[in-house]
Amino acid sequence: MKRTKLKDMWKKRHAPKWVSAMICLVIVIGIFVLLGIPMGLSNMFSTLMNTAFDILVNTCLYIMAIAVLMGALSAVFTEFGVVNMLNRILSPLMKPVYDLPGAAALGVVTTYLSDNPAILSLAEDKGFKSFFKRYQLPALTNIGTSFGMGLIVTTFMLGQEGAAGQSLMPAVLVGNFAAIIGSIVSTRIMLLFTKKVFGKESPAIEEKDVHEHDIVEHTDQTIGMRTMNALLEGGKSGVQLGLGIIPGVVIICTLVMMLTNGAGADGAYSGAAYEGIGLLPVIADKINFILKPLFGFASAGGVSVPITALGSAGAAMGLVPNLLKEGFANAHDVAVFTAMCMCWSGYLSTHVSMMDSLGYKYLTGKAIGSHTIGGLVAGIAANWLYQLVALIFKI
Repeated sequence: MKRTKLKDMWKKRHAPKWVSAMICLVIVIGIFVLLGIPMGLSNMFSTLMNTAFDILVNTCLYIMAIAVLMGALSAVFTEFGVVNMLNRILSPLMKPVYDLPGAAALGVVTTYLSDNPAILSLAEDKGFKSFFKRYQLPALTNIGTSFGMGLIVTTFMLGQEGAAGQSLMPAVLVGNFAAIIGSIVSTRIMLLFTKKVFGKESPAIEEKDVHEHDIVEHTDQTIGMRTMNALLEGGKSGVQLGLGIIPGVVIICTLVMMLTNGAGADGAYSGAAYEGIGLLPVIADKINFILKPLFGFASAGGVSVPITALGSAGAAMGLVPNLLKEGFANAHDVAVFTAMCMCWSGYLSTHVSMMDSLGYKYLTGKAIGSHTIGGLVAGIAANWLYQLVALIFKI
């Protein structure tokens, strides 16, 4: 009897470790087999390294530069009371729509003008955080990502009018409005989870931790000195932020790109960056009978754009000109592309690092789940809104 009890205790303590180790090995080996068989082992590793290096140099350093500039700008806005003013003016709008303080509108503007992680530069500022409750802070990832690269996506889509053969302004405007709808859904769902975890009353930052100089003007310094100090301090926080997001962006974006993209231009693998096995588009093609009524794509190839946007909005936009030129997409599709590229904007490759930077890594799954639903809602809304606009204005 005693021997049986000892055996059961040993199983309880040690079996989970063996199980987790085996699961880890199976998943890692499975990924290498999945990628290695079609690409070849040598090409797979070459593509893996080349893609990671290209993302590090051309994406991560770009994001770091954005973080430095936005960090400096946010520090200046905080120093001179702009954040406080926006909080007062926009609270009547942001609170009922997003259940966030008016200061969150500044995050919407900065991410629309730049990229998802720009909102983290604001979140690093104690003066900015002082306007939030603790349950609201993790949702900055969702609302920031919903508007990330918004201006870039909008101007790019408008530039495709030649390939589409018609004005894309109505489609792009519909796409922007649909992205707003998706952002509301994503943020609200996330807040449902965070309220259960933190409650509604706990502040994001304790009052004793908010120094007077974080939220009040320094009347004992000249305007030039205050501006310079704010720029340098904000820029320094942007550098730290940029370094912090590198692991998540490089690892996750590399994997997503290799699962999304296909072979090289000649149909063969060469080990170049951004080659892959094209698995995600194939899966999407199999379920096109579901996607068609939801998003209304002109062809199954249109699904590749939002799927690619899961990992990179920039890569997704690169697919659009050829789809329009070959007749596989139309103005209606551009509305959906705009909404989903803007709302998702590569969230699978940034959400992990963004939540980690905010200090809520354990809520990453909730953030990703909420934003997946928000992006789908944005695409569905764009589909039906564009059909309504086309019917009313006969475009």
